[in-house]
Amino acid sequence: MTTSRGPTSLPGQEHRSDGAVLPPTGGTAYGLARLGRSWTWLMGSAVATFVPGILILVWPEVTLHVLAVLIGLYLLVHGAFRFVTVFGREEHGERLPGLLLAVVSVLAGVLCLRNPLQTIAALSLVTGVVWLVSGILTLYTVIVTEDLPHRGVVLGAAVLGIVAGIVVLVLPSESARALARLLGLWLVLFGLAETAVALAWRAALRTTHPVEPRAPARTA
Repeated sequence: MTTSRGPTSLPGQEHRSDGAVLPPTGGTAYGLARLGRSWTWLMGSAVATFVPGILILVWPEVTLHVLAVLIGLYLLVHGAFRFVTVFGREEHGERLPGLLLAVVSVLAGVLCLRNPLQTIAALSLVTGVVWLVSGILTLYTVIVTEDLPHRGVVLGAAVLGIVAGIVVLVLPSESARALARLLGLWLVLFGLAETAVALAWRAALRTTHPVEPRAPARTA
């Protein structure tokens, strides 16, 4: 008598060689799962982080209103990228941190776009909390996820998020220009960190082909 070692297949389901079950082929969840495991999707997130940082740094006369709009849009887009990446995780325990980060990022983006929160203190608080929470949850994912490719790269990105959150929350900014320089610098650093994660993920995909590795965690 032969004992099956993998889960029972359902119509339209696919199994990876490591036993993980992909969503039914052709469904929305299946498409999002494949997209979330793509290194080009991670690179797109890096570009969406890097570009606002550059815009803020090269715009010396940026007003607090414009800064809040740029940060708010960044957080909304960042949350959308995170939400899709969640579908690239096979285990529900790995999806929860990513889903929490997506929700926190979207809510923070909405808060930044609201007029009552367009003050230096409020913008610093919202952005700092998002980056700190993002770094902590990413660090948690690094610790609990087995077989995470290029763990050191993701760990470095998590630490960067924690440090950025603490710096923004602790370091006072007396003007919109000072806050813009601080946030712009961190966004550029985050963009570079996400670029490193995307390139590491591409290398992992090539090394393990045709077996797809687990989707990596990402930071702010």
